[in-house]
Amino acid sequence: MQHPPDASDPGGHRRVASATPLAVDGLEQSAVPTLKVMRLQAPQLGQPTAGALLSSTHLLSSTLLLPDSFGVIHMGETFSAYLGVLNPSPDMPVRGLTVSAQLQTPSRRIVLPSRLDNTPCDIDASGGVDAIVSRRLEEVGPHILRVEVGYVSNGQKSLRKFYRFNVTAPLNITESVTRGGDAACLVSVTVENVMEKQGAGGGALTISDVGFEATKGLIAERIDRQGNRNEGEKASALEMYDACGRLEPGECYRYLFSVKAASEAAALRGIACGDDLGQAVLTYHKAMGELGKVYSSVVVCPPTSYLSQRDAGSGEEATTSNFVVHRSGLSVDVAAASAQRSMSGQRNNEGSLDERLPVTVEPIDPPSAMKLSVPEKISLLIVNHSGKPMNLQLQLRLSEMTGVVVCGPSYVSLGEVPPSGGSCTIDVRLVALVAGLFSVKGCYIVDLGSGREFPQPALFDVFVKLQNGAEEEKKC
Repeated sequence: MQHPPDASDPGGHRRVASATPLAVDGLEQSAVPTLKVMRLQAPQLGQPTAGALLSSTHLLSSTLLLPDSFGVIHMGETFSAYLGVLNPSPDMPVRGLTVSAQLQTPSRRIVLPSRLDNTPCDIDASGGVDAIVSRRLEEVGPHILRVEVGYVSNGQKSLRKFYRFNVTAPLNITESVTRGGDAACLVSVTVENVMEKQGAGGGALTISDVGFEATKGLIAERIDRQGNRNEGEKASALEMYDACGRLEPGECYRYLFSVKAASEAAALRGIACGDDLGQAVLTYHKAMGELGKVYSSVVVCPPTSYLSQRDAGSGEEATTSNFVVHRSGLSVDVAAASAQRSMSGQRNNEGSLDERLPVTVEPIDPPSAMKLSVPEKISLLIVNHSGKPMNLQLQLRLSEMTGVVVCGPSYVSLGEVPPSGGSCTIDVRLVALVAGLFSVKGCYIVDLGSGREFPQPALFDVFVKLQNGAEEEKKC
């Protein structure tokens, strides 16, 4: 593709138009300008062909290859184009020149600003003007660079040129989210290089930076192996290679982020099902240093698995599932469903989470381990999500408790709990009878006014350990 002559050429091959706008007479003759457009991009390293005087260990030569047409363009790269308008006439100027550029994407049309966007100007004979336009590509699909040049010659005239090119995705980004409590989530981001392999080393890229832009009110922190390495411990060769971020076509890498509430007020509200968590942001470099930045889709908080596991069974069968309340976000989801139903004006919706579970019981910092035959105090938070006050009673039914049972009163009256988020806290004592891993089950809330029972899912999992004396006796 031919390059327009440089405006700073000392040989004087062309003269740049004056920056001062000139008066234009619509009846005067004007030369017809010539438009040249070229994409600005890095070249590629050539590869040896058959018969080349290179050893088998030389995969690339020192020759630089210019790309064909607009070359391969990937989402996240910055598209830059050189616009040159020349006056081919040796004795006639171009009058009233205007230049405009637009980039048409699959969804919209974007104006590309340049230094030629000002008021019309004239180009002297054999002169020219030029400019560079740039735009980061944010969509996949066909794009069109539309360039229009206007000039005055016996009236207003114009010429247009269209340059079509396709933008492809260099990376396939998938996300999965796990609830980590009422105000925390774990976000796993998997990145796969989906570029086509182009000879030796072609199609590979290096991910130089990975981050997660959390929604306002939340903060994100990356979890990696390097942060957990002990002082003085050296990284292995495999860890160093993984940390460099290089991905060949078809390879993938996974990143893990912890997203939490940024303030105490946000923590009290919690992260409910459907809340936006943010977006993953990745910066990559291609073989010749081309820089690109891509964003994942907006990551949202998933619902708890309570309803899906409850619908799989019925009645007491649902309470035998492996779902536990602790760190599941169930209470936050119920509160959000109740608030949404109140705002929408719906009165009864049997499929709503707050209708199925109008009262929730959540353990407060339960232990992950207990000692055999040693009672331990557990604090429980009871929340009334319904629209009316309830006279409630907490029941821990021994017939449904295994391994870990209640120690002391199993039925405790809570009194009247206010509606719409009213709550109370109560302490109960539990004791482990058998060593092993168990789920604390058998919790029910009873509305003494209506006699309605609300069976609760398993509250938390706990590992019961043998005492030292019992362990030594068992070894003997």
